[in-house]
Amino acid sequence: MGRFAKNIIEFDRVSFRYQSVPVLDNITLAVREGEFLGLVGPNGGGKSTLLKLIMGLITPDAGTVKVFGTAAKKARARLGYVPQFARFPSDFPITVEETVLMGCLNPGRLLQRYTQKDRELARKCLKETGVAEFADRPIDQLSGGQLQRVLIARALASEPDLLLLDEPTASVDSHQEKGVFDLFKELNKRMSIIVISHDIGFITDYVDRVACLNKELLCHETHCITPDVIEQMYGGHVHAIHHHSHAI
Repeated sequence: MGRFAKNIIEFDRVSFRYQSVPVLDNITLAVREGEFLGLVGPNGGGKSTLLKLIMGLITPDAGTVKVFGTAAKKARARLGYVPQFARFPSDFPITVEETVLMGCLNPGRLLQRYTQKDRELARKCLKETGVAEFADRPIDQLSGGQLQRVLIARALASEPDLLLLDEPTASVDSHQEKGVFDLFKELNKRMSIIVISHDIGFITDYVDRVACLNKELLCHETHCITPDVIEQMYGGHVHAIHHHSHAI
């Protein structure tokens, strides 16, 4: 990542509340092109809400959000999203390849047939994520780890410039987690990535920066993360952590 890479996400004094409950308070954040950002913090701290603002699914109560220099809704086609959990009915008649093909569709062509180019792209994404052998298998016959890789492949099929991941390894064991993050590190060579994770000690080996969100936001370069900082991030004194202004 170049030192002077341009910003692709800009939050300027953003606040958001659900009904009367404050979720985000005066958030200012810039994410650089090519960056791999880890987003951590306690449950209810606003992490998933931040991703929804980036995707333009909700709008802030105060402040502004820009994604690729424009309103978040207008940039949605450049984003890939992998949810924490995907639930399919046990008898849902769809294969792995058909699931990934869904990523090729955008709102302007929902009723069109898949093209040969779409199918080639889906197969490429399945191969890259290590699940090509399951292409014809029904989606309900996969393990949690296999399904998660299929969902990553579906997101890649949209050919995103920014990949958003909401606790992508919540349903896999520690060995599988390393394999998935090795994949993310490889993908980061061609796209920016934001990942929500609870495992701050693990992700610091992969991400460029860690942003701790607990209604308020603090960012740390990974080399600044110490056990004391981790304890403070998840404790009641998050606002007291020293941080350098250039990291925000």
